[in-house]
Amino acid sequence: MDELINKLFRKNTDNIFLQMFRYLFVGTASFLIDFFIYIGLIEIFNVNYLISAAIAFAISVMANYYLSTSWVFNQSNIENRVIEFNLFILISIMGLVFTEILLFIFIDWLSVGYIISKIIASILVMFWNFSARRVMFYGT
Repeated sequence: MDELINKLFRKNTDNIFLQMFRYLFVGTASFLIDFFIYIGLIEIFNVNYLISAAIAFAISVMANYYLSTSWVFNQSNIENRVIEFNLFILISIMGLVFTEILLFIFIDWLSVGYIISKIIASILVMFWNFSARRVMFYGT
């Protein structure tokens, strides 16, 4: 049992299935940070949903960066941390653009509620983020 826990949670890995497993944990934590800030800004401060999504994104991406680079993709091909961070932010910004477009389509065009729209958009964008980060930081 100890070996399984070590393999799933502790040891460095380049196995795509283990990385995806770990990324789901990181993604869930990042999503919860993002989601609750998004909801709080809308509900408590009456901030527009697109602006709320951008602010929540900016905050949650920092936690995601740390966890992704230290635990999920911990064997990066990029040795310069500044370049690595900038590439991470670039991928994340593209994910934010996808999120904003999806939110606009779901909420303004399809009249889906902002909470359900955020959940759907987050799930769809998660696949982009995982794939792009794996290729960028690990090369495959």
